[in-house]
Amino acid sequence: MPIKKTIKKEKKAVKKVTEKIIKKDNIVDTKENEKEIEAMFKAGLHFGHRSSKWNPRIKPYLYGISNNVHIFDLNKTYEKLMEALNFLKEQIKEKKTVLFIGTRGPERELVKKLAIDLGMPYVVNKWIGGTFTNFKEVTKRIKGLSELQEKQKKGEFDSYTKKERVQIEKEYEKMLIKWGGIKDLERLPDIIFVVNANHNKLAIKEAKSTGISVVAIIDTNVDPNIVDYPIPANDDASNSS
Repeated sequence: MPIKKTIKKEKKAVKKVTEKIIKKDNIVDTKENEKEIEAMFKAGLHFGHRSSKWNPRIKPYLYGISNNVHIFDLNKTYEKLMEALNFLKEQIKEKKTVLFIGTRGPERELVKKLAIDLGMPYVVNKWIGGTFTNFKEVTKRIKGLSELQEKQKKGEFDSYTKKERVQIEKEYEKMLIKWGGIKDLERLPDIIFVVNANHNKLAIKEAKSTGISVVAIIDTNVDPNIVDYPIPANDDASNSS
């Protein structure tokens, strides 16, 4: 069969399955819920990974399989999303700190903007092992970054030779990339919000070992039990975050 016809056939099959997902036969009992789920559908949040690459514990959140790809039940996604958002709203009201983590491609800017808008810390580059479990040492490095920032503001970099200034500026940029998003973090956060659980397993592991609550978007290849508030959805779609 020609490639174009195959693709068209697959799209038709997936559309047939996913249209059933957004019907009002589950928890979708208001027009508002229906609109939200339709938006999720259009963003492609219902697509999981290939059925051969899955974690069996994700099964309660699945609708079925189409063309060897697991399909999320968007009713369940909506339900878990509301649970996570309500939890986050309550925690933010209580002045708790939420650290936002998104370390891949286009999600980085979205995560950074969201965190800044909420006045919260963020990590959008590689997760540095020990950020939580060796936080005492991390705070020393953050202090070093703050001192360099203060020197830069005061124009003290100008007092160095050109060669020294280049070296200091390079070091400053490296530190800013590593620690810039958490430079104001004086203690461990209360919660982390992770856009891609599989990609940030180490951050989740460290959070759990230090008593930090975890909210995360989990795809079909992730065990939902590793987080406190799982949001089952496609974590590869840029609209997930």
